[in-house]
Amino acid sequence: MPELEHSYAIEQTSRLLGISAQKLRRWDEQGILGALRTEGGHRRYPKEVVDRLVLANGGGFAEKTSRELASVKRTLAEKRRIIQLLIESEGRYRDLVETSHDLIWQTDAEGRFTYLNAAAHEIFGLTPPDLLGRCFFSFETNGSHVPNRRFLSMLRRNGEVQNHVTHLTTARGEDRWIGINARVTRDENGGMLGIRGTARDVTDQHLAIRRAEHVAMHDALTDLPNRYELQRQVENALQNNQVGAILLVDMDHFKRINAAFGHGAGEQLVLGLSGVLRSVARSRNGELFRIGEDQFVLHVAEALREDAQTTAAVMLDAIHNYRLEMARNRVVSNITASIGIAMYPFHGNDWPALLAAVDAATHQAKDEGRNRVVLFNPASDSLRANHRRTHWSRLITEAIEQDEIALYVQSAMNIRTGAPIHHEIFLRIRDEHGAWADQQQFMGTAESLGFAPALDQRVIARVLTHIHEQGKNSPLRYAVNVSAPSIADPNWVRELADIIRTSDVPGNRLIFEISERAAMENIDATAAFIEQMRALGARAALDDFGTGFSSFYYLKRFDVDYLKISGAFTQDLSDNEESRVFVKAVNDLARNLKRQVIAKGVETELMVKLLKEAGALYAQGHYFQPAAPLGTAIPAPGRKSSRG
Repeated sequence: MPELEHSYAIEQTSRLLGISAQKLRRWDEQGILGALRTEGGHRRYPKEVVDRLVLANGGGFAEKTSRELASVKRTLAEKRRIIQLLIESEGRYRDLVETSHDLIWQTDAEGRFTYLNAAAHEIFGLTPPDLLGRCFFSFETNGSHVPNRRFLSMLRRNGEVQNHVTHLTTARGEDRWIGINARVTRDENGGMLGIRGTARDVTDQHLAIRRAEHVAMHDALTDLPNRYELQRQVENALQNNQVGAILLVDMDHFKRINAAFGHGAGEQLVLGLSGVLRSVARSRNGELFRIGEDQFVLHVAEALREDAQTTAAVMLDAIHNYRLEMARNRVVSNITASIGIAMYPFHGNDWPALLAAVDAATHQAKDEGRNRVVLFNPASDSLRANHRRTHWSRLITEAIEQDEIALYVQSAMNIRTGAPIHHEIFLRIRDEHGAWADQQQFMGTAESLGFAPALDQRVIARVLTHIHEQGKNSPLRYAVNVSAPSIADPNWVRELADIIRTSDVPGNRLIFEISERAAMENIDATAAFIEQMRALGARAALDDFGTGFSSFYYLKRFDVDYLKISGAFTQDLSDNEESRVFVKAVNDLARNLKRQVIAKGVETELMVKLLKEAGALYAQGHYFQPAAPLGTAIPAPGRKSSRG
């Protein structure tokens, strides 16, 4: 039969191709290699097709086919493995996302939520399904409207925003401060698809910072805003070309009251008078500040001269009529005060000038018999200022020319181990009676008259000489205070660098202390000075930290090693919870920024205990060691050191 001549039986085909007959039958059913059927139903395979397959594969058809099938199997197995890994990875990702305490979210191009994880319930008070289609700003408080719109504008412009804090009200009516990180997602053409990001409840941190800011900007005893808040308000008014008045109220004979009735009575008197003066401030559209132990300032915006003088008279009358009833039927009465008035911008177009003017007016009121009001008079102030400046100018000049400069030293201590970590240097010169005057008495005049850079350089040269004479046996560092005029003078800074380089004293033996006030007066110059000194190996400290809260915002600019907390906070620890909160906040902040905190003015064992509880490691003060002349034996740290 012709079909038999042109075809192979299944057994022949199996032998030629090296494939089992069973597989050939399966291929026939699957259409891979079709067979013809005889009348008896037997499979016959076209000779031409089979011969071509044999020739094409060199007789190794079965082997090649097996290799190809094995390769396919391996590929499929690898794909199954990859798919399984992806499934497991997605599962892990979903577990992490859904169990995260941080909110993970995604929105469409309009900012409406398309996905939120389970943390949404804690932040918004609603479950994720209830939040779909809504947005962050559906929950914003009134005060957050403008910052939030600015946030969206910045996000669209930059494509990413980090650490935006917004104030929300949850569905339960709770206040929340939320920190948001966000990034725009785009299509291949750059079009905005949506936003995705994370968010975290930062309410506790936000409230802690606000509380620390309140402590720094308010008087601990009366809760009145302090000198730094007054300065901020007056400077804002001057920048906006406004007019107004500041009235400095200085209690007469306050120290006599403390001496006669005790410091407790003095504090009660200050509290009582703060209430009286607050009432006057409200009635005269002013704001009251406490700037010293027995000093208040009333700031009256948009006030004219007659308004200020009338207000001062009302305040004098209110103070005179106040009676403080003490225990045992004792009464403090007939209290008086001296009030100085300065008008801005007429008596000063910047804060230092205005403060000097009102201070001069108050001194004049004291000199004229107290219990009176004096409006600043530039002529009389000029005479008074010249007298004081001439007095200290002569003493400072003599000290420099005759080298009558004394250096005292006091150690900063590790309160856990009792070991000193460095010595701080204090400058003193002779006063008119021949006694050593503390630098706080004359450095202000020295700075204003241009003597400060010469004094600073003289002190540093003396310290370098002392370190050189001590040799390399003592590795302790010496901390030297540097004034604002010195830091601001690039020539002075260059000369200082040259002195250090040629002194043979390693730069790492020096610490330069810059007061917070000096640092904030010239932020750029301070940052540059610290950078140049660090290049020589010296360290830096920000002194009296906390007296001006604005420095918190610039702390990253100042690459300092130490933050020295003002003694005003340290000495108030036992009686004032907010001071303890502030000290703890500074220690927590410093730890995060890798700074070391030194608490100044430590005088009692209780202060040390409270500092330890606040997380402090270092402290300085008379409790550990009195100040002693440089070059003499430094007193060993003690528990009951006398004040020096």
